[in-house]
Amino acid sequence: MAYTTINKSGDYFNTKLYTGNGSNGHAITGVGFQPDWVWLKNRSAGTAHVVVDAVRGNNKVLSSNTNGAEATTNANKDFRSFDSDGFTVDTNENYGSTNSNGANIAAWNWKAGTTSGITQGSATITPSSYSINSTSCFSIIKWTGTNANATIPHGLGVAPKMIIIRRLDSTSDWVVYHSSIGNTKRIVLNSSAVQSGASSGWFNNTSPTANVFSVGTDGGSNGSTDNYIAYCFAEKTGYSKIGDYTGNGNADGTFIYCGFKPAWVMIKPTTVAQNWQIHDTKRDGYNPNNDNLSSNNSNSEADNKFIDIVSNGFKLRRSDVLNESGDPYIYIAFAEQPLIGDNPATAR
Repeated sequence: MAYTTINKSGDYFNTKLYTGNGSNGHAITGVGFQPDWVWLKNRSAGTAHVVVDAVRGNNKVLSSNTNGAEATTNANKDFRSFDSDGFTVDTNENYGSTNSNGANIAAWNWKAGTTSGITQGSATITPSSYSINSTSCFSIIKWTGTNANATIPHGLGVAPKMIIIRRLDSTSDWVVYHSSIGNTKRIVLNSSAVQSGASSGWFNNTSPTANVFSVGTDGGSNGSTDNYIAYCFAEKTGYSKIGDYTGNGNADGTFIYCGFKPAWVMIKPTTVAQNWQIHDTKRDGYNPNNDNLSSNNSNSEADNKFIDIVSNGFKLRRSDVLNESGDPYIYIAFAEQPLIGDNPATAR
């Protein structure tokens, strides 16, 4: 069993829970690093998800549950800054998921960081800006589309297994590449819909390599003169796992081995129209892990008892939804603690 090279997963991913106070300059600390991608959701109310990243800037907001274009927020609204140990939020007049007074809010934080020195190689599109962490295998890439089959450098040095793409300038679905679905299809982050039919328009029927990912001619991934952002993830032993499983339709459900105790898991059935489900150990530290949110809707937190999160992976605990008999599912997970390393996970 391979040892992880990331012994402290919290240096690269962390969930931060806080209570909004409705005031300007509300500093959220304790993340453990300066985040480059922050995804926020009001757990208490049906408000939009808020997605911000350091590449686009703190005042550029997307919502994972809608197909709306990127919004530019005014001063003293929503998200003020990325800070050394977290971030600062302001009054919450636009979205309701960053600082509403009394709201219980979840913020999922990822660290990237390197903003120069990407290897262009044979890529046909040069990113306009980017932030890369080759240690944790996560990068944020921004580019201008060409409406022609193209390749774009991702900077990870290993092939991504999941890429989330969003057109910024206009209405567009979130386009997701997942290695378990393959390079001819896509699935949509802001929808409960099943995976698409085959089309070269998404990824030019080409899987990512260690240096580049491919886009086709569809407006969702590479429209002419449109601006795009991509969040690229490759697997890192002991820190992240990207894969698939098949449901068994039993309350003693399928077990998915990750090689670590997950801190955060997102799951989606691919051939049945159901929501993406997000679980983390900060919102619910006991099994079954009850508190789920969905990337594709604005609903408040629900108590559904879908999974157990254990020392080396997660196990389905219902016979339906995320564990229908014979149905395929995709997932991405990030570690709370590695199974093997200097600070291994302990069983729950």
